[in-house]
Amino acid sequence: MPRDLPRILDALLDGVVVVDAAGCIEQLNAEASRILETSTEAVAGRGIEQVPGATAFAKTVRGVLAGAPACVEHEVRVPRRFQGDVLVDAAVTPLVDDDGGVDGAIIGLRDRTLGAALREVERERAGVAALGQIASGIAHEVRNPLGGIRGAAEILAKRAASDRDRAAADLIVREVDRIAALLDDFLVFGRAGELKMTPVNLHRVLDDVLDVLAVDPLGARAKVERRFDPSIPELHADADRLVQVFLNLGRNALEAMGEREGTLTITTRLRLERRIDLGGGERVPTVAVDFEDTGCGIPDSARERIATPFFTTKARGTGLGLALARHFVAQHGGTLQIESEPRRGTRVRVSLPLRRLPARDAGGERSAAP
Repeated sequence: MPRDLPRILDALLDGVVVVDAAGCIEQLNAEASRILETSTEAVAGRGIEQVPGATAFAKTVRGVLAGAPACVEHEVRVPRRFQGDVLVDAAVTPLVDDDGGVDGAIIGLRDRTLGAALREVERERAGVAALGQIASGIAHEVRNPLGGIRGAAEILAKRAASDRDRAAADLIVREVDRIAALLDDFLVFGRAGELKMTPVNLHRVLDDVLDVLAVDPLGARAKVERRFDPSIPELHADADRLVQVFLNLGRNALEAMGEREGTLTITTRLRLERRIDLGGGERVPTVAVDFEDTGCGIPDSARERIATPFFTTKARGTGLGLALARHFVAQHGGTLQIESEPRRGTRVRVSLPLRRLPARDAGGERSAAP
């Protein structure tokens, strides 16, 4: 008895899209429908460019239909309307008729999102470890000389014969204190295992952060939109560190919009399909928190270095804010990703693992986290 081809295609773990010689959709299997957030019935007969998400590989499909050989594109970002973007390997192969002419194409879509997320987590962890070593070395080499400089400047201030000399000595003391404060911030990268993990209501933390930003002069002309997913349960996290992360992201967004009217949108979403490996074989779902502004965006030349310690595009910035935010997120086992277009705004996505909360003991108290 012959098999039902659509059922066979739906059983495949990879997405399959079939287009005719004109580049119009003939069929999607179940996985392709999930990736593209549509169905065969909804898009049959439409050109490949007219299908949301398929525009990411439509040019390659057109090339194969025009006679180019089969082609594979790795980690193509497919934008989606309802869930987060996915990365896919898109393999496009021509369908040939009896006369040897191209009669359509098959597009195979393999979801690489999880693998990319795991690599990102490993890069974050490696970066945190490297910064920790650098921070410890700087602390050892710089702290003692700073103390000596400050002490000498205080002596000079006491012995100064004129107001000008005393002002110069006071300036040295202030600058030494400023450098020491920067050093204290940088030393955070060298401290591990300091998270105070407790059950945290994510939306309550975000509401507290937005209350602080509401009275910040930076946000005088900004509109704030909350798009919270009510299905998100309590997280096992360090609330104070999350407040630091979100305050930094919120202030950066408000600064990017400057004196102009703009909108800061905070979106939360439970992502069951995207999991983070916490080690020991435990893979847990993630919670995504997006800070999206309508500001000036990040220049292309700065995008790769924007979260590097001491790199800043601000006239008075220290270059540690985003680096610290990424550090605290990485300590939680999560990732921080930045997407930006000049003059179109920026979206920063924090992905946090949805850890299992510690069990309650007989008295109703939660036992300590392992």
